[in-house]
Amino acid sequence: MKKTILFPTLLFCAFFQLSAQENSKKPQELREVTITKTKKAVEQRADRTIFDFANQPSLSSGSVLEGLKKLPGLIASDIAGMMYQGKQLDVYMDGRPLNISSNELNGFLEGMPANAIERIEIVTQPGAEFPATSGGAILNIITNKNAKNFLSATYTNSTNVTTYDQLRWRVNNSVLLNAKNKYFGWQLNMGQNYRESAMWSSFVNDIIGGTRLLSTTDSDRTNRTNFIKSAVTFDLKKDRLLLNYDVNYNNNGSDTQSNGPGFSTQDASNSKGWRQDAVATYQKRFEDKTKKLDFKFNFNRNQNDFVLNSLGVALPVLDNSSDQKFYNFKFDYSQPIAFSDEGKISFGSLHEGLSFQTQNRGVTNLDYQRKTTAGYFELQTKFKSMSFILGGRAEDYSISGKANNTDLTPFKQFRFFPNASAQYNFNKSVFFNVNYNKKITLPSTSALNPNNTSYQNPTISNQGNPNLQPTIYDNYEVKLSAYDYAFIGYSVSSAKNQVIQRVNLNSNVVTNTNENISELKVHNFNIGMPIPYMLFTKGLAETMKMNVNPDEMNFLFVYAAYQLHQIPAIETKGFWVYNVMSQIVLPSKIKFVTNFSYITAKGNYYYFIANKPFNNTVDLSLSKKFLKDQLSISINADDIFNSNRFVFNSYNTSLLLSNKMDSRRFGFSINYKIPTKNKLARETPILLNKDKKEETGIIGN
Repeated sequence: MKKTILFPTLLFCAFFQLSAQENSKKPQELREVTITKTKKAVEQRADRTIFDFANQPSLSSGSVLEGLKKLPGLIASDIAGMMYQGKQLDVYMDGRPLNISSNELNGFLEGMPANAIERIEIVTQPGAEFPATSGGAILNIITNKNAKNFLSATYTNSTNVTTYDQLRWRVNNSVLLNAKNKYFGWQLNMGQNYRESAMWSSFVNDIIGGTRLLSTTDSDRTNRTNFIKSAVTFDLKKDRLLLNYDVNYNNNGSDTQSNGPGFSTQDASNSKGWRQDAVATYQKRFEDKTKKLDFKFNFNRNQNDFVLNSLGVALPVLDNSSDQKFYNFKFDYSQPIAFSDEGKISFGSLHEGLSFQTQNRGVTNLDYQRKTTAGYFELQTKFKSMSFILGGRAEDYSISGKANNTDLTPFKQFRFFPNASAQYNFNKSVFFNVNYNKKITLPSTSALNPNNTSYQNPTISNQGNPNLQPTIYDNYEVKLSAYDYAFIGYSVSSAKNQVIQRVNLNSNVVTNTNENISELKVHNFNIGMPIPYMLFTKGLAETMKMNVNPDEMNFLFVYAAYQLHQIPAIETKGFWVYNVMSQIVLPSKIKFVTNFSYITAKGNYYYFIANKPFNNTVDLSLSKKFLKDQLSISINADDIFNSNRFVFNSYNTSLLLSNKMDSRRFGFSINYKIPTKNKLARETPILLNKDKKEETGIIGN
């Protein structure tokens, strides 16, 4: 392992040294300057990594979940949730937490087309202004677009077909309308997604002397999703009032053939969900434009119904529902400080509440209540090449409820969460930073839900755990970054009372649930390095002299990470994560992108051991812009070798879990911007939930 890590480290150091030398050269006088603003495919910042989705056809051709799985360092699975560089992710949308996780989260992201996404921000070091409940890291899905001073419209379509055993179609359409004048602006984004898919799963009892099949399932699924995102903003002299309302409706069905010892069933399930989200934001502005005060109120409601019927059975096998209501009120204030360059102080307060009720056949079996009150203070300062962030957040929790008329274990605590960061800037493009923060994660309502909301048969049972307790994290990270694309880093996340998924075997019945474990440490070493293809033709010295945009050049991006999950009393093994992305600009400016992902076998992924490599895919895409960039067309082929599958052992059991999706797909997508006569129209800030934190690259909380 040491030799494996040593070579990429030396390569990174050589790149860093040559980059520093190049920046130290004296600037030459320019006779003519042309400024063009170009979005970066990947942008590294001190506390986050930003991925551009809107202009990357290789990411935006399918669903949001399919695009996320292609991001280097991100692991998304039904078994252990979503992680980025070893950190469990809390998922936000447009700066607001989704408050869903596990299978519900994957289902939501599967039903949302990736071409409705502007960018993805992964905040690896959330500061004090973020809720302490953000846990290890935050994945923020930004769906916002820019508004212009005239009516504009954009139509997007993506059509794909999978070919594993038969043709299955996936089609989505969306329209974005927006306009703005000197008094107010409005924006409307609406669309639909139709998705056919298949999944083959098996549970095998791998005992000494042979194996015993416990369950096989063959599922054909049809997902239908419709969404509307709307926004209105009013300019009140210097102040602004923003109103947002989003609604998402899904109607998903599945036909499943299941077999096991002594049974064979034909089942049909249906899941319906309504998600509504309303936000009102008032932004107070001052003569000093660097001083800001924002007030925000957010109300969210998420309703779900799940019914499972079996052929030959009169009554539904499962008839479960849930209703979640969430509200949040907060204010944030920031102003510069006089004794430091680019320094500022920020403080704010938050109060939020959540109620969650579940029903089984119309009878309430969980009534969960949670309230949080918080305040924070953060200082950012800079002295020459050094930047510092020091902050703290105090939060008071009150959690209570009943499950089947039995009181839940209450959680009433007041806690303080510090954070600190130091960064040294070698130049404008190369920096080294050290971070620490303490966070907490409250159990997601989907993990608390005692009802089965996915599937079951006589040998498979899925259920939540209403008595899960919060998890406390201590997160440490060191990182060296250069020119957005190159980085090397090490992080460790130490969690107390970690919530994990467990699959156990009891009398030939497979039980899938969640539980707390006393301690978990996740170590993650990662390195990313762009390698321009011209390096092989022109040499390193000539390549470093070139002043080119990486998004328009031919290059190979190599990402590698080694991750180790340490669990008390268990001897665990680490695993390697690899991602290789090749970009070649062909004649006529046709962009050809190849993406290869691979995670090695035999490593411990929480309480699961990978029996075979997973996330093993090769994806291809060709894209080109026409009509002065108003029309974009891309062709994609994902998992061309049909090699992506999950095969895991469940620790301390003889269970072997296997899962295969119809992941090989072929398709195309188009994006057409309706032309306008006003070519000089000025772009204005984002309408949907635009606030001070987006101006500085920090999402809201």
